[in-house]
Amino acid sequence: MKIGFFVTCLVDTLRPEIAIASIKLLEDANCDVHVPSQQTCCAQIAFNNGDLETSKSIARNVINVFEPFDYLVAPSGSCLSMIKVHYPELFKDEAKMLERANNLSEKSYEILTFLNDILDIKIKKRFPATVTYHDSCSGLRELGIKSQPRKLLSQIKDLKITEMHEPEVCCGFGGTFCVKYPEISTNIVTEKSNDIKNTGADILVGGDLGCLLNISGRCSRMNIPIKCFHTVELLAGIDDCLPIGKTK
Repeated sequence: MKIGFFVTCLVDTLRPEIAIASIKLLEDANCDVHVPSQQTCCAQIAFNNGDLETSKSIARNVINVFEPFDYLVAPSGSCLSMIKVHYPELFKDEAKMLERANNLSEKSYEILTFLNDILDIKIKKRFPATVTYHDSCSGLRELGIKSQPRKLLSQIKDLKITEMHEPEVCCGFGGTFCVKYPEISTNIVTEKSNDIKNTGADILVGGDLGCLLNISGRCSRMNIPIKCFHTVELLAGIDDCLPIGKTK
């Protein structure tokens, strides 16, 4: 399989370890992974703010760059849902671009879904810890990502998964939502952080870096001793790096 790996802006600038872990898992499954240097943002920020012309310009570039690959794979349900769900919406009135957007949509996958549903990988790792999983909004509601990460994590020997009372509730990040409505966002992430604390877990895992950064920051300010990792970091066995949001 010839994979075009879409790094995402947040991973590229703030947590490249997620990309490294993702590529390791894909290459261990005998995928031919490429990281095109011409890739840019997925256009989600422009799209969410109603700038459709800029969104289309960015989307055209992404389509041009990733069309040659068998699959596009990204370590973010949020960015992937932009490509998979909203690109066809952007070009609904442009027949040729709509066809190209639909073709890319059909072969685009979030990393955990791809590892579980397409590759059916087997994880042979041991990691004695208790984790809880946060279901990010875009991945859960637009892509149906729910059982896949849990199935993958359950393969790790000595890893216990304990569920939050409300794992599907938003963390309050929402991209630009947390900037536009900071007080609402803070209240939401405070409730999420308390739910995480009550699980007694050592580690929070998830599939979107934005959510994990938001939760990590709030937990730190609330003195909740939780370590945050992207799920692929545990699956690839590079959990010895600093937790997300920590500098020491």
